[in-house]
Amino acid sequence: MLTVICGRASFGVSAMEFHEIRYFMAVCETLNFTRAAERCNVSQPALTRAIQNLEERLGGPLLNRERGNTHLTELGRMMRPYFEQVLNQMEDAKRRAKTFVKLEETTLTVGLMCTIGPHKLVDLFSGFIESYKGVEVYLKDAPASTLEELLFKGEIDVAIFCRPSNLDDRFHALPLYRERFVVAIGAGHPLERLNAVRVKDLHGQRYLARANCEYYEYLRDVREKIGGVELKRPYTSERDDWIQCMVLAGLGFTYMPEYAVTVPGLLLRPLVEPEVYRTVSLVTVRGRPYSPAVGAFVRTAKSYRWDDAPAQCAHVRGCATSRPCAG
Repeated sequence: MLTVICGRASFGVSAMEFHEIRYFMAVCETLNFTRAAERCNVSQPALTRAIQNLEERLGGPLLNRERGNTHLTELGRMMRPYFEQVLNQMEDAKRRAKTFVKLEETTLTVGLMCTIGPHKLVDLFSGFIESYKGVEVYLKDAPASTLEELLFKGEIDVAIFCRPSNLDDRFHALPLYRERFVVAIGAGHPLERLNAVRVKDLHGQRYLARANCEYYEYLRDVREKIGGVELKRPYTSERDDWIQCMVLAGLGFTYMPEYAVTVPGLLLRPLVEPEVYRTVSLVTVRGRPYSPAVGAFVRTAKSYRWDDAPAQCAHVRGCATSRPCAG
């Protein structure tokens, strides 16, 4: 059933069948019941009954049917543009639905945690876009907590992020890749001589804090458990690129996931005793049916060879990534 709203008048009480409107418009164009019935592929009595039902709902005749002179009544002329708009909107809706299902013209909004570097994900997105050329991908950058809220409300389609603890039951996580935390320093820093940096080696060092680091509290708890590890914190920023540039300038050190490094020239040392890792996952809402675009993206992520994904790993001593270090 189709509820038709024309201007300020609403016919929601007496809903009209879509085929009745279509039959009426065919008569409008042919001014002949026989040809209209042929065009609509129905019998002439069926078409006549449908138009009569439409007239009953509207409260007046739409057509004057005289011998050799079928024409619209005043009510019919008034209603014709509204019904034409209904048909056009329905055809447009059918077209949009078809392109959506076939991934010919749709948008996929991916929430991306702001601390995730691009190196491991660029080839995933480029391969997806190459395979599904009709999908426009929009990347929404935000902290993990914001992405959870947006995902649950349906304001983004999928999200890529991680948490130190398990996700709550509202979400399902597909692990994509694992990366360790490293210590990033500039040339000439006292820690440069070390092959790996123990947490206790950081005592007294200037720490440039990444405000959106989802492991900030976790790393603080690690230091407290070891005991006697105090850091100087002269600077905090929500911008990871600023932190990395300041580290490169020799203003202090920072913790970084190894694939999140984007500034060339940084020196990276594995963080050990203890080692800290994070697992980056593709997150969806548990139990929510996939749209065609989401389903295609999940399948692409599952089939992607993450061990072969590019990763920046320059100047890391004792590097444990799947690719050799560049320097």
